[in-house]
Amino acid sequence: MQKDTEIRPYTIDIPQAALDDLHERLARTRWPVALPGVGWERGTPVGYLRGLAEYWRTGFDWRAQEERLNAIPQYVTEIDGQDVHFLHVRSPEPGAMPLLISHGWPSTVVEFQKIIGPLTDPRNHGSDPDQAFHLVIPSLPGFGLSPEVATTGWGLPRTVDAYAELMRRLGYGRYGTQGGDIGAGVAGMLAGAAPEAVVGIHMNGPSNFAKPTPGQKFTEREQQRLSSEQDFGEHGSGYFLLQSNQPSTIAVALTDSPVAQLSWIVEKFRAWTDPAKDLPEDAVDRDQLLTNVTLTWFFQGGAGSANFVYESMNGELDWTPPGGEDDQRPEYAGADAQAGPDGQEGATAVPTGPTVPTGVAVFAGDPSVRSLVDTGNVTRWTEFEVGGHFPAMEAPDELVAEIRAFFEGLR
Repeated sequence: MQKDTEIRPYTIDIPQAALDDLHERLARTRWPVALPGVGWERGTPVGYLRGLAEYWRTGFDWRAQEERLNAIPQYVTEIDGQDVHFLHVRSPEPGAMPLLISHGWPSTVVEFQKIIGPLTDPRNHGSDPDQAFHLVIPSLPGFGLSPEVATTGWGLPRTVDAYAELMRRLGYGRYGTQGGDIGAGVAGMLAGAAPEAVVGIHMNGPSNFAKPTPGQKFTEREQQRLSSEQDFGEHGSGYFLLQSNQPSTIAVALTDSPVAQLSWIVEKFRAWTDPAKDLPEDAVDRDQLLTNVTLTWFFQGGAGSANFVYESMNGELDWTPPGGEDDQRPEYAGADAQAGPDGQEGATAVPTGPTVPTGVAVFAGDPSVRSLVDTGNVTRWTEFEVGGHFPAMEAPDELVAEIRAFFEGLR
């Protein structure tokens, strides 16, 4: 088999020297002064971060997490000149439905550890074996286990084309898609890139594609979501604007300092998870969060993901940032799909023709409002009172049940 189509088994094997270097850098961190009375309103608090960084250095067991990840079948294949890493977990059930799941920012495939077993092997998780899925979970180019790209141009459209080729290469001619954040964009746009293959799109927490119109009525809960989205645009989108315009500037800090990378990611896990939770580790497992950060550090995903955002915002789609002046919603070339910046990162897309059934799960921390999201294809809309931007980590049982319910009639 030629190298450019070969699917190669992959094992994570971080050299001990790299792990020692991480610990040494953490020990040598030069900390800023912690101002009195300052909390999360100015970003990650210094006092909180110092404690988490010390646990990362002395309490977090990377080798145990590496072993856990290596128990999941992993592969790499070259597509369009770029190595793409992916988890590929086949269900023991012969009639299982193929499902591609994509992560977003600031995340890696680590996000989905808790849902892999229930989705692929429901029989051994107390559920109906007819609800089984074969899972394909790629690492976005430049994020985590997919190596940092060596050329420009790797934004969302090119990634979607690569994922469509990946599914063809794996022999899946009919499959569903699922994702949140950038992954929601992937899930939606794949229906345009492979209209003959995608039978259903499921996304969690998509952006509001439209703006409210004068006199439009909203429920009290919808008004709260819109207020949250507005607050994000005014006070929480600095990271997005920086990555969209000067990714090289932040890439240096994220590549040189593990504490900078930790702070950059942890702030969003505080801001975007279940609003009822006070700290990131109240919403998600602390070791799972640090595994996500550690993979990002070892594979220089801070730089890679920043450049991915830049490419997506300045490439062929020519998006405007959330709350941008014209708030344009351009179409993806090659697909009749409407795309727009996600309420927190990246983009989401819902095809407008040909019609593909679309399911939306809105968790407690999400800004989605149905009348501003549904372009006519949403066949299932479910709201939860728990969770947020990372439901596979925060509310895995709810997300698994929701995915099963949506795809039940599409098998």
